[in-house]
Amino acid sequence: MSENILEIRELSKDYGDFVLDKISFSLPRGVIMGLIGENGAGKSTLMKMLFGIEEITSGKVFLHGQEMHFHSSKDAIEHGIGMVHQHMMLVPSLTVAENLVLGIEQKKGMFLDQKKAVEETEKISKKYNLHVDATRRVRDISIGMKQKLEILKTMYRGAKIIILDEPTAVLAPQETEELFEQLLNLKKEGYTIIFISHKLHEVKYLCDRLTVLKDGRSIGTYKVEDVTPEEISRLMVGRDVKLEYDKTPQQFGNKILTVENLCYTDKFGTKKLDNLNFSLKQGEVLGIAGIEGNGQKEAMEILTGNMKAESGAIHYRGEDLCRKTIRENRRMGIAHVPEDRNLNGSAPEMSVRDNLIAASLDKLSKGTILDRKAIEDYCEACVEDFRVKISSLDISIKSLSGGNIQKAIVAREFTAGADIIILNQPTRGVDVGAMEFIHKKILEMRDEKKSLILVSADLA
Repeated sequence: MSENILEIRELSKDYGDFVLDKISFSLPRGVIMGLIGENGAGKSTLMKMLFGIEEITSGKVFLHGQEMHFHSSKDAIEHGIGMVHQHMMLVPSLTVAENLVLGIEQKKGMFLDQKKAVEETEKISKKYNLHVDATRRVRDISIGMKQKLEILKTMYRGAKIIILDEPTAVLAPQETEELFEQLLNLKKEGYTIIFISHKLHEVKYLCDRLTVLKDGRSIGTYKVEDVTPEEISRLMVGRDVKLEYDKTPQQFGNKILTVENLCYTDKFGTKKLDNLNFSLKQGEVLGIAGIEGNGQKEAMEILTGNMKAESGAIHYRGEDLCRKTIRENRRMGIAHVPEDRNLNGSAPEMSVRDNLIAASLDKLSKGTILDRKAIEDYCEACVEDFRVKISSLDISIKSLSGGNIQKAIVAREFTAGADIIILNQPTRGVDVGAMEFIHKKILEMRDEKKSLILVSADLA
């Protein structure tokens, strides 16, 4: 390993209610470093500072020994730093090739040179063994291919340092294995990679070293071979974390929900559900597994009234939920933790308080007037019981870390008084401590004779 290609010295960011305090680390060429920590520890903020998205309050960044001042992501990209964000930055209606060259495309006259774009995509795809279909529209490709495209985009723009923020959060195990194989190949070719993840087995497998953040401070940088997963979790959350659970024996009740011959075709003519059938019993946790994009999302959206089925029926309490609205479904006792916490799970511009009470307004009102004391008591209990890190109930929910937004949504839905709770990727993007907590809450709801449908891409 050669001398350091990247060094950050005492990097700090002051938000007022959160301080990222004097973080330092250095990286040689051809190393994969894991960056880990609890939700809200400052991982994404630190990387956004390095990538020029967030302004640095104090501290210095050195690239090849030279001090850098990045005022935008464009500056970082021009100096060989690329970032694959937790939420993919792709245009669904454009092709893979069009997304790859977007912003730096070659033109024929006034228009994009489509042939050249496809050639460039196929060339770089073959070079790095990250296979993508250049001519397909992004909306029609798998999640795994989208992730490969994001990585190719960074390298097409000349990145030699690649930041990956939760890249496996949406991938099935096989897709994760394929991605890791390619990342290890990139490492051999001299690329330096910063890998943000909450999955400790992935960090142990992939990374050479890891830096641990806690509450905005660095706990230290370690050789991966020198620490066990148990020690890593203790560094992150300050205690042992148990992800294997003792489930109490459960006597299921009668069937309370029956899905019959559910069909759905999306607006692009793709058949997403083809005569789907299943049932749910009282006190049961029904797991739905599979590679993302195989109809799980559509089935759950139809169950909750967010989408309308092409045909079929969903029987619950003598009613067909396919004929009900979202509000009617909720009033019948159905809660929902959606797949996308930002798009469907929260109102980003509204306060944490307003997001928490959205599903419980009936019980927090006196007639048509909101009960302010009941609201404060309820919200404070949600924050405390579900360990949501906030400085105030008044701040916008979008200012929280992704994991804390997720915990707030789970708190809202688990306390809504529902009899059926639909959970679509409830632990996506949360740290090991929060994952343990959410899993235990699921089992508690089960023991209280609630019925749950759990959709997850995390099969490990």
